[in-house]
Amino acid sequence: MERIATEAGVSRVTLHRQGVTKDRLFADLVVAATERYRAAVWPALTGEGPGAQRLEQALTALCSVADEELELLVALRAQSDAVFHEPGEDEQLTRSVFTEPLERILRDGTADGTVRPGDAVERATVLFNLVGWTYVHLRTDHRWSAERARRVTLDLALRGVLTG
Repeated sequence: MERIATEAGVSRVTLHRQGVTKDRLFADLVVAATERYRAAVWPALTGEGPGAQRLEQALTALCSVADEELELLVALRAQSDAVFHEPGEDEQLTRSVFTEPLERILRDGTADGTVRPGDAVERATVLFNLVGWTYVHLRTDHRWSAERARRVTLDLALRGVLTG
């Protein structure tokens, strides 16, 4: 909080009086990053073309947003990734804001024959987590370039769902 106050040009006490807390700042950053993700996958969700092509476009957008938000994602990983989950009756579910675009594209791809049939909800959950967290790990812990991490991660992930 001291660094934030210094960057803002105010005292830490001023931040406290205005109700600024680490948790509130963190929550605001998560909301902003979630909106950037939604905006990034929108063209793939609403675009034309075969499902396989749009799925690759959406997962590439996921990697791009992850790259823009690396510091926040590392902080989430270090604290808790609960912001990505909503409680379910039997299991934790990845929040639908992250998986629904992928679910729709998977269904479209199944319908046009470019994506193998399967449970779209389950696959979207796996793809979001597989691509997102693997990409972040390779970028931060292995120090791979963005292009290399994206290329290798998407190649392996897409092979599991595409028909061709």
